[in-house]
Amino acid sequence: MTDVHRLWVSAWLLLAAWLVYLLSPILTPFVVSALLAYLGDPLVDRLEARGLKRTTAVVLVFVVIFVVLVVLLLLLVPRVETQIGQLLQKLPGYLEWLRANLLPRLEALLPGEMGGLDLRSVQQTLARHWREAGGILAHVVSSVSGSGLTLIGWLANLVLIPVLTFYLLRDWDHLVAGVDALLPRRNAAAWSGLAREADEVLGAFLRGQLLVMGALGVIYTTGLWAVGLDFSLLIGMLAGLVSFVPYLGLIVGILVAGFASVLQVQGLADLPWVILVFVVGQVLEGTLLTPRLVGGRIGLHPVAVIFAVMAGGQLYGFFGILLALPVAAVVMVLIRHLLHNYRASSLYGHPPGESPDPDQPEQG
Repeated sequence: MTDVHRLWVSAWLLLAAWLVYLLSPILTPFVVSALLAYLGDPLVDRLEARGLKRTTAVVLVFVVIFVVLVVLLLLLVPRVETQIGQLLQKLPGYLEWLRANLLPRLEALLPGEMGGLDLRSVQQTLARHWREAGGILAHVVSSVSGSGLTLIGWLANLVLIPVLTFYLLRDWDHLVAGVDALLPRRNAAAWSGLAREADEVLGAFLRGQLLVMGALGVIYTTGLWAVGLDFSLLIGMLAGLVSFVPYLGLIVGILVAGFASVLQVQGLADLPWVILVFVVGQVLEGTLLTPRLVGGRIGLHPVAVIFAVMAGGQLYGFFGILLALPVAAVVMVLIRHLLHNYRASSLYGHPPGESPDPDQPEQG
């Protein structure tokens, strides 16, 4: 590729990034639909291999995906709302216990540093207003409905996502073939190889990591329920959701569930059992879930994961958060190949007989 070609490619990439930035407020349903279509395409291909027509296979997979999503929403949302309401109802009592038991100890340890912390006023405020804040989802719905344009936007997205997912899923193979036809023929084989590797990494990440997050959410919720924690579903799902960063689900889960357990029983009696739940979940993730469902081909460092999510949110908002980790997985593949080419180049330089890539064995 000549310098002129590189300049043109860089210009087109910058133009594409600029357009994505401008259009990011309306791209969320397209990204969600594309992710759902990407996740469903292997199932459609398998059904096609069994003799079904593409459209018939798409309809079956499409129905299964959305039935599963609707059932999950119907099962989880009311229970999560109930637990949030219970938390708000009990929060004044928890603050009163903290004020009476924990605050004096902190004041003894840190004299003069706790003067600005008035838990009694917080407790009294919450006691007066918890009924008004009890219906979280109802409050959100009423706030959203107060803006006609916002409500119309939400409804439009709810309608668009199923429609877009169906058409993308039906024409996925044609879209991939169209992109392949646009590649420069001179480098088509190299680009196709990169695309296949990126597809393996991205597919393993999306499908595997979502399964791991869901499994950990179930494990944590079940374990906390067995311990007797009131907000087991809320905390278990939270810990499962943030477990896409290694060990973050363990840390967040132990901190939040441990604090909730101390407040609930007003002591440390259940804390060892709470810690045991998350330790067992972490062991199962490391020895069973991640090796079987994700594999070892992802290679995204936890720091890179956190940076990707924060950078995506900063640049493109919620749309950027959706795209952050898939884009990071693909960029990792490109960086891996760039590093390999750099080590093999004269610019890097290496002693005679030494392999240019430390991951590759020496020749001869």
